[in-house]
Amino acid sequence: MVRLRTRFYHMICVMNSFCSSSEVLEAIENVVQGVFQSLAQKKAPVLTVANRTDWRNIEFKDSVGLQMIPGCTRKQIRSDCPQSARRFALMLKILSMIYKMVQSNTYATKRDIYYSDTLLFGSQSVVDQMINDISCMLKIPRRSLHVLSTTKGFVAGNLCFTEEDGTKVNCTRSATAVTVPSNVQGIKNLTSHAKFILIVEKDATFQRLLDDDFFSKVSPCIMITGRGVPDLNTRLLVRKLWDSFRIPIFTLMDADPHGIEIMCVYKYGSVSMSFEAHHLTVPSVKWLGLLPSDLKRLNICKDALIPFTKQDENKLASILKRPYIACQPLWKRELEIMAASKLKAEIQVLTSLSSDFLSRVYLPNKLQFGGWL
Repeated sequence: MVRLRTRFYHMICVMNSFCSSSEVLEAIENVVQGVFQSLAQKKAPVLTVANRTDWRNIEFKDSVGLQMIPGCTRKQIRSDCPQSARRFALMLKILSMIYKMVQSNTYATKRDIYYSDTLLFGSQSVVDQMINDISCMLKIPRRSLHVLSTTKGFVAGNLCFTEEDGTKVNCTRSATAVTVPSNVQGIKNLTSHAKFILIVEKDATFQRLLDDDFFSKVSPCIMITGRGVPDLNTRLLVRKLWDSFRIPIFTLMDADPHGIEIMCVYKYGSVSMSFEAHHLTVPSVKWLGLLPSDLKRLNICKDALIPFTKQDENKLASILKRPYIACQPLWKRELEIMAASKLKAEIQVLTSLSSDFLSRVYLPNKLQFGGWL
């Protein structure tokens, strides 16, 4: 077994957002060595992981977003406890699979891992959670573990890049959107003349803008959608585009609590992935629309709006309590407008004004006159 290194080594690994194969193998060997040492001492082996979903372990930093605090509370996955023994065994199973993939320089998606033994794992969500726990426990980015996310996002517009295997992708010339690469870390030679990036919440809105040739009519831009809650690759791509071009990034979301939640994930990150905040968040993201105040300004008929559900009320109340809202007084005002009206609206509500109002009037005016927050 390789000798245990210091925690500082692991911090450097995470900050660089990539770890070499030897570093990953060593980190896994250290975990297994700890299991063997416990057995040799006739103690029940345990795995210690951070409480990733506990807000008490999270701090807000304006330049980063939501990040895990250094001294976060942890939980033990014990091998001698009926409630956690199965989880302990599954964690070791996945660690073994990762070790073999890193050794052989092969990759698998989380879905591949689940379908390698569906009876053993039980559900995809179990695999997803364990891989994130392992990444956090080892302090190694998930892509360095050779585990890829299944991509559901699309990108289009003024962008060219080369994928890891050498395939050249030209989004500008493509008549349809390009699927976000499954290994964003591996793409290179990014070039673009785009003036801004537009993140679109929904696939239907994204496709409509694509049909209207929006990304070339107004000014050169890059459009990207996570088709709802963004997957890891879509978030990584948004961050990579920001790091590469440093151009404005705007979001186009439904005027409802769910859309605002999604926008906050792009901008500030999520609690469950706060340990990777430095590689995923883009705090410079701006809220372009659909703003709750836009509904009154545009004289949208109330009959076209949707009443809040109890779930909407609870979600909005939760968002208003989050630490980053205190730093965004203009956002808070918009949320309070929504809370007072108890009404929400989808972007498609703009078609009540005209079928192409979004691409012909709303977005051009917003971008020209600075209608973002």
